[in-house]
Amino acid sequence: MVSKKVTVVNEQGMHMRPAGELAKVVKLHPDCDVILNANGKSVKAKAPMQIMSACMKKGCEVEIVCDGANEQTVLNEIVAMFENGFGE
Repeated sequence: MVSKKVTVVNEQGMHMRPAGELAKVVKLHPDCDVILNANGKSVKAKAPMQIMSACMKKGCEVEIVCDGANEQTVLNEIVAMFENGFGE
């Protein structure tokens, strides 16, 4: 299991588009569980609505936890997405 903390940089926070992009990437790695810990909630990152339920606004600190096959690679990919603001 590997983890890293990141900060949401998107002006609108984790709304439907970035949540959908994140869920799409997570689904490409079915043998690796991805959990997001934010605002006192712990959510699986497999569906946009689950991701959005953590109410991650701009400036929110998020711990990304990956456990399973290629966990470090998956973590690095997701961290890069957060740091790049999901292309927004």
